[in-house]
Amino acid sequence: MSSWKNAAKCNQKRHRERRQPSAREHLGALEKKQDYRLRAKDFSTKRKALALLAKRAMEKNPDEFYHHMINSKVKCGEHHEVEKEDEHTPEQVKLMQTQDLKYINMKRTIESNKIKRLQSQLHLIDTADSVSNSHTFFVDDEKEMKNFDVVERLQTHPALLKHRTNRLKITDLENIKMPKVNEKNVEMLKEKRNKSYKELAKRIDREKELTVVQQKMELKRCLIDKKCEKPMRIKAATKNSAPIYKWKYERKK
Repeated sequence: MSSWKNAAKCNQKRHRERRQPSAREHLGALEKKQDYRLRAKDFSTKRKALALLAKRAMEKNPDEFYHHMINSKVKCGEHHEVEKEDEHTPEQVKLMQTQDLKYINMKRTIESNKIKRLQSQLHLIDTADSVSNSHTFFVDDEKEMKNFDVVERLQTHPALLKHRTNRLKITDLENIKMPKVNEKNVEMLKEKRNKSYKELAKRIDREKELTVVQQKMELKRCLIDKKCEKPMRIKAATKNSAPIYKWKYERKK
């Protein structure tokens, strides 16, 4: 019986859709059933979307607000999303993805110790001399004020008045044996000092960046803890600061 059915199916005539007549070939290919189904489905989808938008526009509340209103804007008739500031720098992302909290804390401690050592060597003498400051002297009467001499009062050389950090007295200068210094040595010392100041500035920036990374990683670890309630975020994170969260107060036993 099954062989008879298979033979009947093989003998069935295949019905094919007709082609475009030669007189109408200039109009293009003749639309087939599958083409019509796709076109009808696309038309129906667009019609439903337009009807839904018209309904929303008719029922829209004029006092309605949602955050996307302030997070997007229209430029020259085109809708654009407002670009948000990145919370992390590429260096911070690399550190947080490749290193752990102990490594960050260790590196920050090393940088902090190197900064203290450089500051103890340099003392920031040039900066101290460049900062404007006032030195008040007290006198007994107006006559003494008119005849007041700063060099005589401080008992120093006039060239050392601007040096607040290393202002020697004349008696100390007489007892000091000054070494022979030429211009070449002075330039070498100046260049070495400037190099040390640049190194100090770079290490301070590095220490600040490591501190921010450490704070972000510590906060991330605290937020993962499921035992505590989810805190309220007060301020979002930036490239130069960690986010600020407020936890609910819990009395410890």
